[in-house]
Amino acid sequence: MEEIITTTQLCGFKIKGDYYAIPVLEVQEVIKPQKLTQVPLAQSYVKGLINLRGQIVTSLSLRELFKMEEAQTDDHMNIIVSNDDSLYALTVDEILDVIEVEEQSFEESPETISETVRGFIKGVYKLEKKLIILLDLDKILTIDE
Repeated sequence: MEEIITTTQLCGFKIKGDYYAIPVLEVQEVIKPQKLTQVPLAQSYVKGLINLRGQIVTSLSLRELFKMEEAQTDDHMNIIVSNDDSLYALTVDEILDVIEVEEQSFEESPETISETVRGFIKGVYKLEKKLIILLDLDKILTIDE
């Protein structure tokens, strides 16, 4: 009997040289850096608000959320995702191609991943030459609640 291999498509991106991903179906679009309006008294990872074609989008820095030092350049990208009728822009260092992974390559979060990041991930996909960290959008977008 042949083993059925199921695959999932992920939107891949890099943060500080590491590979991360979220399911493609959760991504609305990918945009270049936008003009931000600062939010007074917001958490440090809330970079501000973006006006995206009349919709207000909250910009979140994943570097800041994961307690990594901020990038020294403005060369970043925004992944637009939605949660409970609100839009969020996840600021990442670099967008990668859509990555197709086999479900069988999924594993629990290894102990080697830093504690600050581990709370925001579902697990990892082990590929031939790299580890892709699958983020849990629900945990990232509901952090304030």
